Amino acid sequence: MRIARIALALLSAAVLAACSGDPAPSTSYSAQTTKFGESQAVLGWNVSLSNLRFEADHVLVDIDAVAATKGGAHVKAQSLRLGLYGALAHPIEANVIGGCAGVTGLGFVPATASNPDKVSGTVCLGPMRDHSQVRGAYLYSPEDRIADSTVAYPAAFPVGLVQTPGTDAGLELKSSSVDAFRADGAQLPPQALGDPAAFSGKGYMLLGLEITGQRSAYRDGSAKRGGPLMIMVSPTLPSPGLSKACDIYGSSLLVLPDTSLDAVSVRASLCTQGDINAALLYATVAVAGTHAALWVSS
Repeated sequence: MRIARIALALLSAAVLAACSGDPAPSTSYSAQTTKFGESQAVLGWNVSLSNLRFEADHVLVDIDAVAATKGGAHVKAQSLRLGLYGALAHPIEANVIGGCAGVTGLGFVPATASNPDKVSGTVCLGPMRDHSQVRGAYLYSPEDRIADSTVAYPAAFPVGLVQTPGTDAGLELKSSSVDAFRADGAQLPPQALGDPAAFSGKGYMLLGLEITGQRSAYRDGSAKRGGPLMIMVSPTLPSPGLSKACDIYGSSLLVLPDTSLDAVSVRASLCTQGDINAALLYATVAVAGTHAALWVSS
């Protein structure tokens, strides 16, 4: 009996130890996932996000990132983008470096790259007033593309993007709006296509997109690729670009819906900019797999 009791005690201790250990790493559409305050290795960096908070009309997140290997390969700090995770009305993303431009009076130190191997400070996302749906923040880089996962489509003013077949990448994309502007902010109507003088110099196009897909198909596709999909438009210019709208909307978007949702359904706007002919008449919408990381509040 004594031996049996000892064996039972040892078995119970082993079970308790197993239950109290760290949970297995989880993913969200194959984006590695953890809690705020914890570090993850992604894109050649060891990254920690912490102190998610709401100030005025913005969401602030602190980042601390160090190259996984000093002097080793990693995406450029200037290419890192942060986005809000949750059942949001529309996606909200910002560049890690420079995303706080124009946000003042909140008493934070904007994220900077003190050297090529270290990034630290605060990232600003917004403006945003409805904070109730924010559950976390994700990190990715348009510089990182999973091999053999890119599909590209033409988009031109005033038609925009013709609806894409969902079989290409597991998502269907179509235009919901197309707005074209000269660099001075003057909007071009569709009739401008008949005016040769209208398409000289620089300009930009705001392309509204509807992105839809089945949750199971997108989940399975992400697992097969090794990461979620991002949507990118080109040509583009580094911030500050031709318009504040282009800085806000950006030229890329990670498709990382809340896993509690029954389907993928995203409405977003992206900006092409540069030579007006290239940006309005010869723009491209590309879909590519990428590696990403997610931090959640609970």
